[in-house]
Amino acid sequence: MNGPVIPFSFAPELHLFLAAERSAARTPVVTDGASTLGHVVESLGVPLTEVGRFVVDGTEASASHIPGAGESIEVYGVERPQQVPGAPLRFLLDVHLGTLARRLRLLGVDATYTNEDPGDAALAALSAKEQRVLLSRDRGLLRRREIWAGAFIYSDRPDDQLRDVLERFAPTLAPWTRCTACNGPLADADKDSVREHLEHGTQRTYDVFAQCTSCGRVYWRGAHHSRLEAIVEKALRDSAT
Repeated sequence: MNGPVIPFSFAPELHLFLAAERSAARTPVVTDGASTLGHVVESLGVPLTEVGRFVVDGTEASASHIPGAGESIEVYGVERPQQVPGAPLRFLLDVHLGTLARRLRLLGVDATYTNEDPGDAALAALSAKEQRVLLSRDRGLLRRREIWAGAFIYSDRPDDQLRDVLERFAPTLAPWTRCTACNGPLADADKDSVREHLEHGTQRTYDVFAQCTSCGRVYWRGAHHSRLEAIVEKALRDSAT
């Protein structure tokens, strides 16, 4: 680029995406005089999914604005909780976020996921087709124009990932209502109806069961229930504050 040099300032939470020399309070950016504000910001490494608004010389502007000489640009992060158009709120997670997907499902949040990578184009197309918010740590994937909505997952720790998604989107929680394996809805089941799916020890020890109406998987309060219950209780506490 060899056009006007325009001062940009980025919100602190966006500095993660910038080269070190760009993370100062105000940094000069050489533009070509023809590219949109959205294109310039993406070229600096910031996914537009993480941008809440642009302000040009004190006035809010759209991503299609073409920055010109003499202007000053401020780039802000997404306001929380983020408002997503349409209802209900649904998510699509890439292949690297399996634990996060299972935890969202545990909380009753609609979260589509597969442990086989279908490729960026297929994920973006599914996001658009089903109007799902695409969650990913892949900046390139989040730059695809066809995605309906997206969000960058900042941490590689499942506890932090879950807290971040719940704080950012504030989805309605309905714990123990979804299958953590396939995302299908759960229904109460009596022991006789699911007996063939149970080991003899489980049949003797437990009396309360639920079954996925999609894949048939059976659930009961087994050895891991206390750990899962702790995740649920923390999420409910955090969402109430």
